[in-house]
Amino acid sequence: MATIRQAINETIERVRIPTPTRLRDLIRQIRAARTAAEERAVVNRECAYIRSTFREEDSVWRCRNIAKLLYIHMLGYPAHFGQLECLKLTASPRFTDKRIGYLGAMLLLDERQDVHLLITNCLKNDLNSPTQFVVGLALCTLGAIASPEMARDLAGEVEKLMRSPNAYIRKKAALCAFRIIKRVPELMEIFLPATRSLLNEKNHGILIAGVTLITEMCEKSSDTLNHFKKDSGNQEIVPNLVRILKNLILAGYSPEHDVSGVSDPFLQVKILRLLRILGHNDPDASEAMNDILAQVATNTETSKNVGNTILYETVLSIMDIKSEGGLRVLAVNILGRFLLNSDKNIRYVALNTLLRTVHADISAVQRHRSTILECLKDPDVSIRRRAMELSFALINSQNIRAMSKELLVFLEKADPEFKAQCSSRMVHVAERYATSIRWRLDTLLSVLIAAGNYVRDDVVSSTIHLILNSPPEEQAYIGLRLWSSVHNVANSEEKQPLLQVAVWTIGEYGDLLLSSERIEDVEIPAEHQLVDIYQRLLWSTSVSTTTKQYALVSLAKLSTRIRSKEEETRVKQMIEAFGSHLNIDLQQRGVEFAQLFRDYSHLRPALLEKMPKIQKTLPNGTDVEGGGGGGFDDQQPTIDLIEGGDDGDSTLMINTSGGMVGKMGSDSRALLDLLGGGDDPIDGLALTPTADVLISGSTTTNGKSVVSGTPLPATTGNNQDLLDLLGSLDMPASTPPAAVNSSLGGASTPLGGIGLDLNSLNDNSIKNGTVGPNLLANSSSFGGLDNLLNSNLSPTMPTTMPVLPGLGSPLGGLGSLTSPTSPTALVNSSSTTNGTGSLFSDFSAAVINNNDEHAKLLTALDKNGILVQLSAKHTGGALQILMTATNNSLTTLEQYLFQAAVPRSFSLQMLSPSGSTLPPGGTITQEMRVTSTAKATLRMRLRISYQSDGNPVQEQTEVSGFPEEPTE
Repeated sequence: MATIRQAINETIERVRIPTPTRLRDLIRQIRAARTAAEERAVVNRECAYIRSTFREEDSVWRCRNIAKLLYIHMLGYPAHFGQLECLKLTASPRFTDKRIGYLGAMLLLDERQDVHLLITNCLKNDLNSPTQFVVGLALCTLGAIASPEMARDLAGEVEKLMRSPNAYIRKKAALCAFRIIKRVPELMEIFLPATRSLLNEKNHGILIAGVTLITEMCEKSSDTLNHFKKDSGNQEIVPNLVRILKNLILAGYSPEHDVSGVSDPFLQVKILRLLRILGHNDPDASEAMNDILAQVATNTETSKNVGNTILYETVLSIMDIKSEGGLRVLAVNILGRFLLNSDKNIRYVALNTLLRTVHADISAVQRHRSTILECLKDPDVSIRRRAMELSFALINSQNIRAMSKELLVFLEKADPEFKAQCSSRMVHVAERYATSIRWRLDTLLSVLIAAGNYVRDDVVSSTIHLILNSPPEEQAYIGLRLWSSVHNVANSEEKQPLLQVAVWTIGEYGDLLLSSERIEDVEIPAEHQLVDIYQRLLWSTSVSTTTKQYALVSLAKLSTRIRSKEEETRVKQMIEAFGSHLNIDLQQRGVEFAQLFRDYSHLRPALLEKMPKIQKTLPNGTDVEGGGGGGFDDQQPTIDLIEGGDDGDSTLMINTSGGMVGKMGSDSRALLDLLGGGDDPIDGLALTPTADVLISGSTTTNGKSVVSGTPLPATTGNNQDLLDLLGSLDMPASTPPAAVNSSLGGASTPLGGIGLDLNSLNDNSIKNGTVGPNLLANSSSFGGLDNLLNSNLSPTMPTTMPVLPGLGSPLGGLGSLTSPTSPTALVNSSSTTNGTGSLFSDFSAAVINNNDEHAKLLTALDKNGILVQLSAKHTGGALQILMTATNNSLTTLEQYLFQAAVPRSFSLQMLSPSGSTLPPGGTITQEMRVTSTAKATLRMRLRISYQSDGNPVQEQTEVSGFPEEPTE
């Protein structure tokens, strides 16, 4: 009777209330709208009607109205006012109402809104419903919108449903458990007992759900991974998965599971992925799956995309587990076939995977070198980028000439976005694998011509350094080639880096150029032709200021290399013309050099003589002077300093043992950020924002340069503890510059100043060598000629004064304008010792590594494919730490920088890193030493920065849990 009465009431309601618009009619009206305004009018009118029916508690057409509202929500219009109506539909006993209600809940509700908590009780009731489709609706909704609280409340119900005799419910419950574990990993243990039995099912739907659930569990927890690897009384999981996969391969045609002639490729891909996780770093599991992987790789049909998908997953599994060598070669050959596929997506996937695996088996990848080089000509920009990266990864000493020829052709025709990265890498590989100095010089010249203005500054500096350290005959050769390039190449003004290297070389080695022998079709230039080139460049409006700075210094040097008085007079007139230039830097150079021509003409040949050779220190401790086949990295600093932290006005001048004066500007609120702020100490970490101090005592121990310092008395300021970042160096907040003596091996050497003013010198004082330290220290810097003068006054200076022998910039040292009032820090490098007199002298006796059983391994960062680990142990009264950075991504990371800070009760000292570029699969190591000045717990704040695909990335973290110092 009740059912009849309800049916009568619904019929009366339908007669009384007008029938609303059907969903299909609303869709037609919206599609018929010609403008956005018409569409909004239709939507607003329908939303107003739906609101009115909600207010009137219209239960008859609620389902239809919610369906229309969900369509409006899909179009991007607000539909939040229908949330409570969705909850009412879920409580309806009718299945059609529940279906629309749960669909609306999944679309309109999420855990950020409190309304979704009201659905928990309804979900619990429907999970216990006798109707399998109602249970399926509840499981789908729970997996979609479950919050941590809702998941904890209903996890037990889901676990019971995973044991249901109904296959449909078991599959839905397994997928719901997968979503719950993604949201709340700690609920994993609840589902473990019921999970293993899912792999014994015959139903493919349940098998896919079970494999997906196990994969998620193994990825979330290493303990769960070990649980599935062990035999818990049942059959082990790896042989079980191998059996299922073998049945799929050998099974005959099955219409229910066949996709393009392949039996259930979705299940095969899921199983292969789980096998890859289970076999990673597990020789026994890898051995059990080697045969089946070989069968899949050889028996899968490759004519359809479905087969290619399975083969790709097979290759990933082979390369990620401890597979046999022959199996790895088979995997690389599959990727080689992918490179020949007409589908650009498959070619891109193959290049990406080869780039990841090239470091594991480079000989197998080398077989496909010609195919990879062909991809450099692909019209797709993504494929060209990956092919370029893979080509550089394949270069070695045997194929350097052939590969560089192809890459130079690519560089010449490449898009501008490739030129900068490609040119820098060409310089790096030419430096690393060069067979001769001349070949390397020719290669760098070709890079400068092909890349034009897209060349980075490191290419210019590397080329100049190579020329500087080359033999005289090679210097004459490259000078003639550069002159020919500037003289004959059309639109040479569009190649500013080429002009910079050319004018530097011509000015430095003009005498060798004029007296050299003719090469090929290049004529020896006359003196007036060289001066004409400079006049054209200096008077051109399209030449940059930086290039004119190079040219002006080079022209002054060239004046001492030519013999013609007429051309020397032209040079003097050209330089004097810049005395009234609008650019202050060029004007300053013009005034200084003009004064050199007028008042100090007898000093000009000595002051403008050739630069000395500059040594570079390799990470292994050997000094090299450039040349072919060198294995050093241009990005390696000769002396290791943790970046300074002042307020941006300080300048750091470094005089290295090889004779190179460099200038490192302090860009540096960075250390304040690293240590947590400005003047207020944060978490026990402090820093001096501005410091005036002179440092000495840099030594080289075991080939690695370090900086030692003597603390000056602090005066004011809260943040006066730069000891945290520069080892034993303490920075006062406000102290006038003062010299600090370095003592190594009993020898003490006072540090003279730099910043010599030309106007404060006279001829007699220079000739007699009576330039005193007070004059040098107190003189102002007029125009940056100081370093140039210091480099040539060294033979006549007293032996008690330190010598600044080299020029640290391509402009001959004319670029360092140091204000006498700005804070400066001078580092005077002293001697090279073999394990004595160094802050890190005990590192050689106590080398630590990640495999040391006595060392504690801490993970500092594991994000975006980069893994940074610290291996620490106590040795000789100090904590020795080895930082290891590993690149697990597919992208080469450049300009990698590791910075560290410790509390003020500790002293931190760091060696130079092993490199600054992280290729895929590559590592960088750096050693540190921490000593304690008070009883405290060590915690280290780290900043890790690098560039990925040209985009700067910076990560900051804090590490604790270092091993305690053992007690006596």
